[in-house]
Amino acid sequence: MKGIVVSADQLRRQMSLIFSAWGMPEDHVATTVHVMTETDLRGIDSHGIGMIPSYERWLRQGRLTMTPHIHVVTDLPALGLIDGGGGLGYVPSVQAMNMAIDKARTAGVAAVGVRRTDHFGAAGHYALMAAAEGMIGMAMTAGATGFTVPTFGREPMLGTNPIAFAAPGRRNRPFCLDMATSTVAFGKINIARRAKKKLPEGLALDEAGRPITNSQHAFEARRLTPLGGDRARGGHKGYGLAMMVQILCDTLTGTGMLRPGVGRTETDLGPGRFGHFFLALSPDLLRGDEGFDDDLDHVVDLMRATLPVDPAQPVMVAGDPEYAAHAERTRSGVPMTETLYDEIRSVARNSNVEFVLRG
Repeated sequence: MKGIVVSADQLRRQMSLIFSAWGMPEDHVATTVHVMTETDLRGIDSHGIGMIPSYERWLRQGRLTMTPHIHVVTDLPALGLIDGGGGLGYVPSVQAMNMAIDKARTAGVAAVGVRRTDHFGAAGHYALMAAAEGMIGMAMTAGATGFTVPTFGREPMLGTNPIAFAAPGRRNRPFCLDMATSTVAFGKINIARRAKKKLPEGLALDEAGRPITNSQHAFEARRLTPLGGDRARGGHKGYGLAMMVQILCDTLTGTGMLRPGVGRTETDLGPGRFGHFFLALSPDLLRGDEGFDDDLDHVVDLMRATLPVDPAQPVMVAGDPEYAAHAERTRSGVPMTETLYDEIRSVARNSNVEFVLRG
């Protein structure tokens, strides 16, 4: 089957059927499926329905629970901490960012961490929650599975540890930077593997720390370079950013991923081996006026007005590709590789639910 395209409604229904069959509570299903579908619509194929086969595997391995006890551990005027109870990260992350936003309305700025949780999808979704409320938002996550190799190393010690930052404009849609601190998210390696495509140089390493471009080998070796690549290309900066995310999401929250004797492979992991960090900041309270949105519009307009090398490719700002993808995919549907289509069919069969995707 070539050119598979499915609608957002089909994605929602298929994921809802699968999560419900796995025993996830109905309200958790609604939140999780909403975030994942929005992620696919925004063109971030590595973090939407493409995660379902991994979630199935983690569930079999005992790494996930579908009925977590999510509860607030710390609730101070400008700080909070939520325990995710060993489940997927979507529900406690939405709760955490909403908590940060509410606190920032009076405190001006607030930070909330989440510990003992798992994968939360695309970090940008949570940063945009703050931007929708007129605030600057930041979201980060660190996972226990090692993917990123420290500069001069050959062992994968850190996750891809993404950072997202969003800020609201008045005329323009929010600026939204969402980036891994590795050269590429591991999900992009999986996308290349499914499409049987070769990787660009400098993204992945073999078991001896040598660069590789074979996407299947890279998927198996699970070794990514830090953002920038090697030391000569600034990889030590990406490594430093990954450590910053690790400290905020793991060390600060008490998740404890890098304690001595803790295994780094999927089969070593029990429930709750991710930590997240969220921040909301009120520009209006900091400045004492309501001019931030207009000022940001001016900065964004200046960037887009930069003379391009090729007039056919104008200068963009972070978030532009995702907004364009969302508009196109809302109209025309979400493309899917044959490999992923077949994998979702298999998960549906294993879960004893109807396969509703029709490309």
